[in-house]
Amino acid sequence: MIDLVPERTATDARLRRAYGFEEVALVPGAVTADPAEVDLATDIGGLRLEIPFLAAAMDAVADVDMAVRLSRHGAVAFINLEGLYTRYEDAGPIIDRVAGAESGQAAAHVLAEAYAAPVRDDLIDALIRRIKAQGAVAAVATTPASAWHHAALAAEAGADLFLVQSQVSSAHHISTSGRVLSLSDLVGALKLPVLVGNTVSGEAAYQLMQQGAAGIFVGVGPGAACTTREVLGIGVPQVSATLEVAAARDRFERETGRHVPIVTDGGMKTGGDIAKAIASGADAVMLGSPFAGAVEAPGRGYNWGMAAPSPTLPRGTRIRIGERLPLEQILFGPAETTHGTQNLAGALRQSMAALGARTIREMHAVEMVIAPSIATEGKSWQLAGRE
Repeated sequence: MIDLVPERTATDARLRRAYGFEEVALVPGAVTADPAEVDLATDIGGLRLEIPFLAAAMDAVADVDMAVRLSRHGAVAFINLEGLYTRYEDAGPIIDRVAGAESGQAAAHVLAEAYAAPVRDDLIDALIRRIKAQGAVAAVATTPASAWHHAALAAEAGADLFLVQSQVSSAHHISTSGRVLSLSDLVGALKLPVLVGNTVSGEAAYQLMQQGAAGIFVGVGPGAACTTREVLGIGVPQVSATLEVAAARDRFERETGRHVPIVTDGGMKTGGDIAKAIASGADAVMLGSPFAGAVEAPGRGYNWGMAAPSPTLPRGTRIRIGERLPLEQILFGPAETTHGTQNLAGALRQSMAALGARTIREMHAVEMVIAPSIATEGKSWQLAGRE
């Protein structure tokens, strides 16, 4: 008898195919919905958001003003507690120098010098209180090394969400020096939702949920200003990563009854990318460069990688945002181009309606196909003539 099942090789076990946004497509089913009846609301850390958009904790993207503006639109902006706004009372002159630098290398020197200044507790407290005084959601982010200290400050100042974010997050960190962060201890000590990122592993995400994480951020190196994939060779394409972490989330919910929201972080530029992230299982998306393109963003038309860079390796690069528009137009339109970078909420709403999904949860059940030619099939004239 012939064995028709091919023998599994060591390469098969170690190497699997993974997919990004440009390689998949969403499949319309037998049902469509009225766009007016589509609900984009989601829940993150016990807070209801009217639209599932989070602004990345990057100095060029999120400051107090952007946090207030996005909160009023039903979204959230995370502010980096180890960034420029907690090192300087006025970061404007430094941002002007970064934007005015003649090259990316020159900008990197400016940033390295700026981030060498110490983080100030009084500025953390003032920043959070300024946001809360305007009736907005105060969401803040920090690295694991500073989590305990910053968590106490954030809770005292009245923060609503606390994100512990690093290049790669796991439930078990191997170290023989310094205090290792115990997520379960941190969660138990705080009366504040603790979100964790970033991961691309379902098993790691599941273990973080067991330790009490109120949300998991997915993505290692996909952001336009991030260089992790090039410098360190680390990462998994966002669709596959989100699917895997969402599967772990669903397993955890079946076992415990607790739904832990998943946030796809980075790699999205268009409404179509966002729709694919939600269909992959995300409850919300975190955007960096799309929001850095807002006229109201603090980066003066530029974006750069996260703060606290390694002294020997770059954590990110400065990029120029080509199109600057009002934040409201980016979110709600009207769209004046066909690039898919404007009216992001409207595009997601229309996509969900066409797919028959009236809620974020229903969008998780939409069929997806592997479609590497989805962006180019029949589009030769359109691509050649695009301005």
